[in-house]
Amino acid sequence: MIFEKITKLTRKDEFLEKIQIYIRLVEVIAKREHLIVDKIKSPSSNSVIEMKDMGIIESDEDLELLSRVLGNYYSRFVSAIELFLSHKNLFGSELDKLNNRKRKEIQKREAATNKPKMVDFFAGAGGLSCGFSQAGYRVCFANDFEDVCVRTYRFNHPELPSASVLKEDIRKIVSNIDDYIHEDIDIVVGGPPCQSFSSANQRRIIDDPRNELYKYYIEAVKKICPKFVLMENVKGMLSVAGQVVEDYKSIRIKKNGKVYTYDVSYRLLNAVNFGVAQSRERLIYLAVRNDIAYSKHVTPEVLFHETEKACEENQHYNLQSALEYIQPLDAPRVKGMTEVDDEKTGMKIGINNYDSCGNSYLTSINSGRSLAYTFNHKARYCSDVNYEIFKRLGQGEDATNPKIADIMPYSRRNGIFKDKYFKLYADRPCRTITAHLKMDCLSHIHPYQIRSITPREAARVQSFPDDYLFLGAYLRTYMQIGNAVPVLMAKQIANIIKKYI
Repeated sequence: MIFEKITKLTRKDEFLEKIQIYIRLVEVIAKREHLIVDKIKSPSSNSVIEMKDMGIIESDEDLELLSRVLGNYYSRFVSAIELFLSHKNLFGSELDKLNNRKRKEIQKREAATNKPKMVDFFAGAGGLSCGFSQAGYRVCFANDFEDVCVRTYRFNHPELPSASVLKEDIRKIVSNIDDYIHEDIDIVVGGPPCQSFSSANQRRIIDDPRNELYKYYIEAVKKICPKFVLMENVKGMLSVAGQVVEDYKSIRIKKNGKVYTYDVSYRLLNAVNFGVAQSRERLIYLAVRNDIAYSKHVTPEVLFHETEKACEENQHYNLQSALEYIQPLDAPRVKGMTEVDDEKTGMKIGINNYDSCGNSYLTSINSGRSLAYTFNHKARYCSDVNYEIFKRLGQGEDATNPKIADIMPYSRRNGIFKDKYFKLYADRPCRTITAHLKMDCLSHIHPYQIRSITPREAARVQSFPDDYLFLGAYLRTYMQIGNAVPVLMAKQIANIIKKYI
């Protein structure tokens, strides 16, 4: 579940982060409604019951230990619970994500549905899963090796038991996959990292030790035997796409007296054609099991054709659409402030004073919902030199522009660092959001505010809904967002496949 019991705590940092999220979610609504959060040191009997429902304590005797672990946060936490219990009607369902009992109820309802079932390997923060869930699929199992990604995934997917979102190396999962997956799976999705793309390489990619994770992804497909497979990867993998096709076509699975094989094809697809405010090319492989291909009269080529046909109906969006209806921010000018909430530079969890569906793009990514919170909208530190560079550059201008020649710190290496600085065009789709943004955001300067884009703005460009909260340290939120598959892209592909399940 989302919370460990305080008496069995193994990850104090993770526990404290979720307590702080709870406190902040309550305090934000209190501020919006002009409510006073009374400072309460001792919880009422109702608050104790709530803590038990959350899964934090088992008995009143655990309160002393909880107080020691939370330290200065204890009184704020108790006060937040008391205010929530007094004004439940103001909070909607957001706090259900932080309540073990409520999550169990959500999971029970989800398990009783007849939705198509999916498994997500290398799930990251959950872009593919989010899109497939929006399309009406039920995630049965997900895994990733990055701790912070698993934390984000678990928080945002209360319909899936936390034990079914596994932080583990796929190489340790495949051999005993039946311990984790107990149902017939309709589709396996994932983006296994591949590092060897050279067509001149004499070794097949599946045999290259650097691509062992890809090999184990194929092994997972063999073990699970899903009806469909979606594999996502970078454009550079095109050079070895033929080998990947051969690897899938060599799969032969004997199960229940039958032999299953796969037909596979691939396309280079651009997220902008899926109604995403970003130019982002990704290589997508689709595989269809032979019995499904025969009974449903469907092939990977049919799926791609229908996907591309559906994309013709989509509206194309520019970056401007993703940057509207959100608080303008100033960049912090002092180091070490990215984890500090501030009205001018932004907050990890803040009040949403804008229309969540203020334009058609936001309506699309937020599914037409009105949202109370703004998550991860915090500006990044900006040095004096970078502030001046940001101010001088016009939209579409980069490090080679003569406007900044006198202060450009990499001017002698412009051939290498040409894109080190780039001010984004507001009236064009955003350039690709990458995990490199965790290092610096100089390549993604806001088109008309003197700062780089925030994690929330990057998440909007990736078509994540505004209520998708990225956990972990500030800079690692950029990594999670940059590595994700755009949600709307995943959703539309999922809708096409769903017709044949």
